[in-house]
Amino acid sequence: MARIWSTDLAEHAGQQVELAGWLHRFRQLSRVSFLILRDGKGLAQIVIEEPALLEQLAALPNETVLRVSGTAVAVAQAPGGVEVHDPVVEVISVPTEPPPFELHRPTLGVQLPTLLDNAAVALRHPRQRAIFRLAAASVAGYRAALQTQDFVEIFTPKIVASATEGGANVFPVDYFGQTAYLAQSPQFYKQMLVGVYERVFEVGPVFRAEPHATPRHLNQYTSLDFEMGFVRDHTTVMETLTGVLRQMVETAREEAAESIALLNLTFPEIPASIPSIHFDDAQRLIERATGEDLTGEPDLAPAHERWLGEWAQREHGSDFLYVTGYPTVKRPFYTYLEPGRPEFTNSFDLIFRGLELVTGGQRLHQYEDYVAALDARGLPHGPFEGYLAAFRHGMPPHGGCAMSIERWVARLLGIQNIRETILFPRDLTRLTP
Repeated sequence: MARIWSTDLAEHAGQQVELAGWLHRFRQLSRVSFLILRDGKGLAQIVIEEPALLEQLAALPNETVLRVSGTAVAVAQAPGGVEVHDPVVEVISVPTEPPPFELHRPTLGVQLPTLLDNAAVALRHPRQRAIFRLAAASVAGYRAALQTQDFVEIFTPKIVASATEGGANVFPVDYFGQTAYLAQSPQFYKQMLVGVYERVFEVGPVFRAEPHATPRHLNQYTSLDFEMGFVRDHTTVMETLTGVLRQMVETAREEAAESIALLNLTFPEIPASIPSIHFDDAQRLIERATGEDLTGEPDLAPAHERWLGEWAQREHGSDFLYVTGYPTVKRPFYTYLEPGRPEFTNSFDLIFRGLELVTGGQRLHQYEDYVAALDARGLPHGPFEGYLAAFRHGMPPHGGCAMSIERWVARLLGIQNIRETILFPRDLTRLTP
């Protein structure tokens, strides 16, 4: 008999089945007892009536690993409408100590440091693991959306010779006597590969050496990047991104239905066209509403992003808002300048429920423009030589964007600290587990 998942029990009602997993909870009642078995996808209820088996199970600690065979019986009151009767239980392994918290509770109810310190066990909790099933399904939707549009998935180096953004927020690495860095993004490589495939994407880790203690930043996270050639301008990227987000939602609904129900998640509506506002116009709106003077401010503060999120909901009924045209001084050197207003760029941020979720834009594609941009910022050409080579040999107008899967999940679920949405977070002080 082949083992089945707990979530497949309903398909086997009336049949002999075999399950395997962990002793999630043992409930002893006056007339009958229930073994709740947890496997990698859900929970199964096993009815225990035989006295000797009841005595054996009552002596076992939670998280004991078991194999159970029995008859799947349709019972309306049982979880999922099916439970297992007349079980035979095999003990596979017994834990040497109890978990640091009760995994059968609806929520763990512990402080975040305790949860993170004990991540190997905390992630077994149904709600905690549901977060990451949602993330996985969202990434599957991201891949599906781009592959349907002939994007090629790429896998780029994470040890690089120079800082992608031309800044100092990088982790240095001793690379056989040379100084190298952990990659801030796959930006240079995905641009170069536009000259090969025209459309590329990557799902991979990125590293930011930014000292911080905020609930919205991580030093390592998973970035979803895509880059595409022959764009009209940055709006082509925005249109593509809108469709990608829609596919991420649709795929998550299909592939993570049980997790979505457990998390009580209602997805936001993604309109055919997400509302958009230019950075300059956004600042004028904020100034009129708040009385602040934002003259010379090159970016939006978190409070301003929240204000714009509320404005988008109020004026457009949208959880999403594109802010375009960020100032040149705030964008990387490879960003295309706005025609007629070189103090602004053909770039954008996507704000989702008051927080920046995606950053993207159109890139420079002429070699001479790269030379001028590097010179204007006082950056040496040498560290970028391999990157610049692509532009000496003809590149089309192109653009792309990047988003953090952790931020996406955090905003969907209303999680306040992004560390809850990454399996083993790395921040200013945490290197373990």
